[in-house]
Amino acid sequence: MGWFNSKKEKDVQVATVTTEELWQICPSCKAHIYKTDWEANIKVCPNCNYHQRLTAWERIDLMIDKGTFRELSTSVSTSDPLDFSDAKGKYLDKAAIVKKKTGLKESIVTGSGNLNGTRIVLGVMDFSFLGGSLASGTGEKIAHAANHALYHKRPLVIFSASGGARMHEGIISLMQMAKTCAAIEKLHKAGIPYISVMTDPTTGGVSASFAMVGDIHIAEPKALIGFAGRRVIENTIKQKLPDDFQTAEYLDDHGFVDAIVKRKEMKNYISSVIGYWNH
Repeated sequence: MGWFNSKKEKDVQVATVTTEELWQICPSCKAHIYKTDWEANIKVCPNCNYHQRLTAWERIDLMIDKGTFRELSTSVSTSDPLDFSDAKGKYLDKAAIVKKKTGLKESIVTGSGNLNGTRIVLGVMDFSFLGGSLASGTGEKIAHAANHALYHKRPLVIFSASGGARMHEGIISLMQMAKTCAAIEKLHKAGIPYISVMTDPTTGGVSASFAMVGDIHIAEPKALIGFAGRRVIENTIKQKLPDDFQTAEYLDDHGFVDAIVKRKEMKNYISSVIGYWNH
């Protein structure tokens, strides 16, 4: 039902503003927030501090100085080494639908740009692309980004958001765990900083590889970070896990995360970390 209806005496015209157009309902606390306030707060709930997932390009616009981003590896896309299909159809058909919907070619966008005036290499995963899954194209783009950072001696920053390895590509997908870590190891040896930012969710093969080999590990508040799922672990160890298990806050308490940083503060925080290295 509309919030208001306006009628002219003869010519009937109805103007309707729906609840969906006015309000954003927080997925966490169910609070109703004006959509304008929600967008102004970068999709963070002012009531419970829930950080809604961002697309890759939303994150890039937030982190990179306007007009300075240059995308890398634009030709790299999905591949289908297993000619995979299941009861729901072919993998490449699913990928084609997701590409059209998101405008992306893979689950990560990589490039270089200025962050508060400092040139960096950036990778941003997008969960809306097949759950941000790690596949051959994803690993290739991360390896290219790491090599670009090495060649130009620029810091590498990767924002992870993933459900894990893309099993449609089988062992080729799992191989990307080693491939990405090997590329990043070259940065470590060269003394070039790699900053890993874990957003909701960072799980599976991504958390078990490049997301956890950073010089600095940063997380957004309340992000889900872990390898196997809660139920799998509980059924394996026959114990009840803490309620906050696999949250950014839990990992921070146990030394796996260096800092939990709010979205509005992320750009300046990373800028200060890079500034420390440069001095």
